[in-house]
Amino acid sequence: MRITVVGGGVVGLLTAVECVRAPGVSRVELVDAGPIPSPTATSNDRLRVVRALHRGEPALTAAAAQAHAGWLEVESVVGSRFYHPAGALTAMPEQNVAAELAVLTTAGARAWGLSPTDLTGRYPWIRFPPGSGAVLEATAGVVLADHALVAVARWLGNRPQVRLHPHQRVVEVTQHDAGGVIRFADGTTRTADRVIVATGPWSRELVPAAVAADLTLYRQSVLSYRPQTSGMPAVLGLGPTGDAWLMPAPAHSDASLRLSAASACRSAAAMTDRATPERWREHLIGVFTDVLPGFDPAAVVDCFDGFYLSERTRGGPLLASYGAGAVWAYAACGGMSFKFAPQIARAIADRAVGSTPRPTGLDAVDRPRFLAAAGKE
Repeated sequence: MRITVVGGGVVGLLTAVECVRAPGVSRVELVDAGPIPSPTATSNDRLRVVRALHRGEPALTAAAAQAHAGWLEVESVVGSRFYHPAGALTAMPEQNVAAELAVLTTAGARAWGLSPTDLTGRYPWIRFPPGSGAVLEATAGVVLADHALVAVARWLGNRPQVRLHPHQRVVEVTQHDAGGVIRFADGTTRTADRVIVATGPWSRELVPAAVAADLTLYRQSVLSYRPQTSGMPAVLGLGPTGDAWLMPAPAHSDASLRLSAASACRSAAAMTDRATPERWREHLIGVFTDVLPGFDPAAVVDCFDGFYLSERTRGGPLLASYGAGAVWAYAACGGMSFKFAPQIARAIADRAVGSTPRPTGLDAVDRPRFLAAAGKE
């Protein structure tokens, strides 16, 4: 079987890895409009947090508890280290801590609860919302995302059955009787037994109209902040509405602290540049001036915007197939695809090669949309 993967971000790269490891696959080709890995991919950043707790969503928490093992397996396969267990702290009203801790424990995650006194004693440099307790996940961690993507691309490049095709822009993916057809910007085409589309925020350009109509583009602003306390976990649930978060760099890393909030995420008409408008930079500075005592705006070393697609109704990822399974499209990356990427990649590869798909716990991936043909449900 010959499989072509379109997209050099984390899901595309890891899906290609899983296809290489699958029985019966003779050739895997990976295509991207830019370099491989793609520097413009949503996943190509310095840091990504892998944590389990999704407040009020036990099923999603249980699924996310497997992400830790997924990233450790990726490290083992490609022979490189980029996942650093550092913990994750989620602030919440003290009365909710016991219930969320019980969900995590049931899911198999190592975690414990912290009282308001614990928080102020351990993290005096953070101003938590009044009455906050927290859940601390010991089995959460940080992925050095750009390092991970380079390591995975290198592993693929060293496999004899893999061909990497950077700087080849795909403009259309369709199906024919025996498989999928890819058409490039220069007018040339390539066929494969299966085509997998994983192009992140560019997916609307390549998926059928019936799928594209259900996808919303979002733009998120993030601050890079140089002062950092070593050895601290990722911290979520900050600010008066509990939607702000900070992401630390692992020890001995030159990455900066990442600061952002859900309030800095907004829908966008189209992808433009990644420069953060001044109003959104000032908005985040205002948020963290309240959250971090002694916050210094002059220590903001960068501010950038990222884009992602989300399924309009459920607000997360979307997996769709058409052409009798010839084409699989991971059309919406959602806001948490990086964390689940190893599980998502395995499930997509399983479906592409005709194996029983291993469940991810993500309903949109475990129950994909099937289109009879491009543009028709």
